[in-house]
Amino acid sequence: MFLQEQVSVRATTDASLGTRDRTMTAAATDEAIITDLGIWLSGLESFLATGHQSFAAEARVMPDASREFRLVHAAIQRCSMLTARLMSAQGGMASAQTAVAWEIKFGEIANFSAALRDANLLGDGLIRSNSLGTGEWRAWRNMLAHRLAGQRAFAKLIRRAELEGDKFLPAQLRDLSVVDGFLSPEHAELALVLPRFGRVLLWLSVIGKMLESDEPLKPALLVFARVNEQIFELTNYINNRLERFPDEEAEMFASLDAASYTASIELKKVYSQELSGLADMRQAPSVYARIETAHSLLNEGFQQILAGFARLIDPNTDVFKLFPNFAVKLEHSITLRKDLWAVTQLVQKAEAKPEKAEIEAMQTALRDLMKGSVSYLFYKDTETVERFVEEILVTKENKDLVPILHRFGAFLETLFGQVNLRAVLEKSPFDPNVDM
Repeated sequence: MFLQEQVSVRATTDASLGTRDRTMTAAATDEAIITDLGIWLSGLESFLATGHQSFAAEARVMPDASREFRLVHAAIQRCSMLTARLMSAQGGMASAQTAVAWEIKFGEIANFSAALRDANLLGDGLIRSNSLGTGEWRAWRNMLAHRLAGQRAFAKLIRRAELEGDKFLPAQLRDLSVVDGFLSPEHAELALVLPRFGRVLLWLSVIGKMLESDEPLKPALLVFARVNEQIFELTNYINNRLERFPDEEAEMFASLDAASYTASIELKKVYSQELSGLADMRQAPSVYARIETAHSLLNEGFQQILAGFARLIDPNTDVFKLFPNFAVKLEHSITLRKDLWAVTQLVQKAEAKPEKAEIEAMQTALRDLMKGSVSYLFYKDTETVERFVEEILVTKENKDLVPILHRFGAFLETLFGQVNLRAVLEKSPFDPNVDM
């Protein structure tokens, strides 16, 4: 699951240059590890505080807490690995007072590593127990939360990650958030809010990397637990600022109010639907589909909010430069929309006239779709398309095929409508006479 970064060592006649290069590389690596470690520790802190209730389909008495124990154990193992990498980067023999990064000392990391090692050993024994219920979970999480909070490195690592999150913004918005003076009152309000958006996006980026790397995804629930708190705090902060806003007719007031409302809606949608009951799921495809959708809804939703802020500051802002992933998604969405429309027409034609030529043309288009743009759908929709296509390709009798085509055609029309509603397509309306 965890891979050490390979380091390419190049011989040089300048010994001091070689030493300097290695030091800079190690420092950059240390910063990345510390940020990652802080993010996971914050997720662990939030999950220990709320537990399974964060993602339960409904409030319930927990007769079996083994899933919660395993999630926490997986997070502790990851944090232990990150801590070991951090100590290894220091040579493992640094002085206790040596600064690893920021205000964090090597001795504090060493003590924290020992605490994580003890927690890992205890957790490993606990998850092998035949009986892990509410009482055991409460005792374990209280003890673990108290033990971690007692380590000096714990709060420092989380705080360091938060400071990195404050800067995790497009340059145009990041520059605004760090300017001390010469800001209008409205821009000053925005500058206070922006770092909180950066934190949410940084935490979500960790989940995005897990999706891209095809890692086990259930531990991502701990990161989502922290994101849940971050968004709740963000909306409360904005609402408190709005109560003291001097001009309710100002454009900035409307933008901040809309941002708070949108964030609240996305939060409810993700945590009451996509992540609800996910801890109890066993099927890996279902877990992947839910995590992918939840991540996309929050990440792209918050990027859209920030794009709106950027346009408010500068109406000529190019959002595709602000967030390059928008340009990629726009290209994919246009291709996907075009392919879905073409396939829908062929499916409907084959349903109305189930003859050899129409069926073969449809089957060819379906195979092309599966080889190409179907990957631009959410995984949960891809699965449904795959099942329909497989059923269509193996069905030989027209009397059996026509009802399948009817259902598939209706599904494709709905899917086409959903793709057409993507925010990146807002300024690219579909015209079959032009796009096909």
